Amino acid sequence: MSAAGDRLQETARRTALALPGVSNGRPFTPQLDVYKVAGKVFLIVTDDPDEQIITVKRDPELARAYMHGHASITPGRYLDKRHWISLGPGPGITERLVADAVEDSYDLVVERLPRRDRPGAG
Repeated sequence: MSAAGDRLQETARRTALALPGVSNGRPFTPQLDVYKVAGKVFLIVTDDPDEQIITVKRDPELARAYMHGHASITPGRYLDKRHWISLGPGPGITERLVADAVEDSYDLVVERLPRRDRPGAG
């Protein structure tokens, strides 16, 4: 079953907040809910009811594969289009796919942090 936009966004928020060391706020604009780990962005959720998307970091090769397999996955809105993808509601966009995308984005960011800055370090 495909995730509707509001469920897609709620799944992304819930998944992000369950991960260690996550903070969120609206540093850019009131319509963008930004999730960070150690000060690095890994998820952006829009609050625009006409554009119910989430944007996550992705390895460029995997990003291309995701976009090829799903019409509602596009190059990342607001960020580098090579390393970020945006997911919107549509065929094949399940809550599990959304949760996996958020967790993978988080892991990608954490892997690139110095060990001392990773959640649970120190």
